[in-house]
Amino acid sequence: FSPASEFREFSRRQLRDMERLFRQYDAGRDGFIDLMELKLMMEKLGAPQTHLGLKNMIKEVDEDLDSKLSFREFLLIFRKAAAGELQEDSGLHALARLSEIDVSTEGVKGAKSFFEAKAQAINEASRFEEEIKAEQEEKKKQAEELKQRKAAFKELQSTFKQ
Repeated sequence: FSPASEFREFSRRQLRDMERLFRQYDAGRDGFIDLMELKLMMEKLGAPQTHLGLKNMIKEVDEDLDSKLSFREFLLIFRKAAAGELQEDSGLHALARLSEIDVSTEGVKGAKSFFEAKAQAINEASRFEEEIKAEQEEKKKQAEELKQRKAAFKELQSTFKQ
């Protein structure tokens, strides 16, 4: 799963911030936020939820029905918040609002940051292409040097055979 390609409405910086937040609360380091980790997260953000409230939060974005949040499902919270698809009194809305990422100014509606991120992605892609070309040129150069060394070795070897 590639967050940058699927969640194009968020800049790379925003995605890194969201991933940092996700990893911060993924205490089990298993790539998921389970019910207890979500409970801890909401308490630390200052919006404690009931057990049922936490279950409902997970259920709202749990696409694979495993009763825990993957990073992709975590990102769906911010997508829904930015699109205004979360109820004001829901735990997910509180999570999106209280986390370090301000989706109201940086989410889907932030066209400026979207296009800036898109331009940055294009620049990064061209820089990546330049790096690949440089690596290919370096490999060609090394292959040519190896070929020359082999030829020189064979020439030297032939003088000893005589």
